[in-house]
Amino acid sequence: MGLLTFSINVTLDGCVDHQEGIADDETHAFFTRLMDEGGAMLWGRVTYEMMESYWPAVARGDTEAPPAMREWAVKLEAKPKYVVSSTRQDFPWTNSHHIAGDLLAGVQKLKDATPDGVLLGSGKLATELDRLDLIDEYKLLVHPRIAGHGPTLYESGLPSTRRLELVAVKPLRSGAVAMHYRRAR
Repeated sequence: MGLLTFSINVTLDGCVDHQEGIADDETHAFFTRLMDEGGAMLWGRVTYEMMESYWPAVARGDTEAPPAMREWAVKLEAKPKYVVSSTRQDFPWTNSHHIAGDLLAGVQKLKDATPDGVLLGSGKLATELDRLDLIDEYKLLVHPRIAGHGPTLYESGLPSTRRLELVAVKPLRSGAVAMHYRRAR
């Protein structure tokens, strides 16, 4: 069974708006390494649609992008992508698959079938999966910014506090800090 790792850009005040992070080559290289380590990506519908609207064009070379972004896009194109949605059934982007029905059973089945692990990149879905006790690790990229707005991490709350164990910390040149935690069980 593979681990389910939640990874996202977050500001110091907990904002997970993708436009608030520092989007430089080092950030893209960080997320490319994470994607390389995992066997599949897992998103909610909103994140999938945001990614689908931009990255395939970068991968095809239809949109200008720096080398680190293009490398991310090409690897993302090839990576299996799983989407949780109750409102959309069709996911035409290359290597995209729908997880429908019971969320606990569907994601547990994905973890069981993906020994290299699954990388989760959706804030709202992370809250639901954390409530189901499915997230094993957290690899957050904390940016040196205070956004002053949402959406924020876990804004709809959890039933109890999650205790975590620090695995690693790595500062980036931009001032962002990569933080790796494992669930304390």
